[in-house]
Amino acid sequence: MKPALATVSSLQAPLVTILEDYAAGHVDAIDLWLGHADAFVAEQGVAALADRLAAHGIAAVAASFQGGLLTSQGDARREHWRHFEDRLALCRDLGIPVLVVAGDAFGPLAAEDLGRLSASLVEAAKRAADVGIRLALEFDARASFPNNLQSAVAVVEDVGSPALGVCLDWFHWTVGPSKPLDLWLLSRDNLAHVQLSDIADVPREMAADADRILPGEGSSPCDDLIRRLREIGYAAAVAVETPNPRLWSIPPRQFGEVAFTAVRKLLGQADERG
Repeated sequence: MKPALATVSSLQAPLVTILEDYAAGHVDAIDLWLGHADAFVAEQGVAALADRLAAHGIAAVAASFQGGLLTSQGDARREHWRHFEDRLALCRDLGIPVLVVAGDAFGPLAAEDLGRLSASLVEAAKRAADVGIRLALEFDARASFPNNLQSAVAVVEDVGSPALGVCLDWFHWTVGPSKPLDLWLLSRDNLAHVQLSDIADVPREMAADADRILPGEGSSPCDDLIRRLREIGYAAAVAVETPNPRLWSIPPRQFGEVAFTAVRKLLGQADERG
């Protein structure tokens, strides 16, 4: 397993600062927030971002996230899919192997919406496969469908493409209707990416992003997940993701050192570097 940090955890800092400070804190892998990437590329270009990553010895092991693909319609749908093509090109040019796709189907869903969702994922996986990128569908506990691990796995298996897997965000697993037994549905083939955070001491039904804290520090330990990842021989990234406004004020160097140490300890790599 590859420990990583999601740059959304330092959302208020510019990407230049994040990369410099994370590297100084011995972080060598990131889950790249696409808002950060878009801002950097608009100003300096993709080649400059590739150079910056290489100069700091940091690999972008995933990019998060692409929304709006599943059930949008009309002009909004065309815009989301145009954006998706741009993100695929960005991942290809930067050598990012995984692009997280948001499971953002909210509100009442009719049969035609579910059909559109399935067809969208089939088409998205095809386009991703064409450029050598794997998509990771992130279920959202607040969504109508899928909002749990069992449903997300079923959707991925129904599409049946090696270019589509599951993104398991431990926060959404914890606060939603997923069950401990659902972890047995994970396999090395269907799991594409993992994002970790713990939850402050609040009822899980009331937890929000502002309650996300570093893994191992709250009321939602991920020991069972880590055990399952070892059982299936999962070898891809495990990224700390804490989009908590209260943590954004922490300087990226300080946050990077503490968060990377936390995830490496969870993965049993506390004495390793790089």
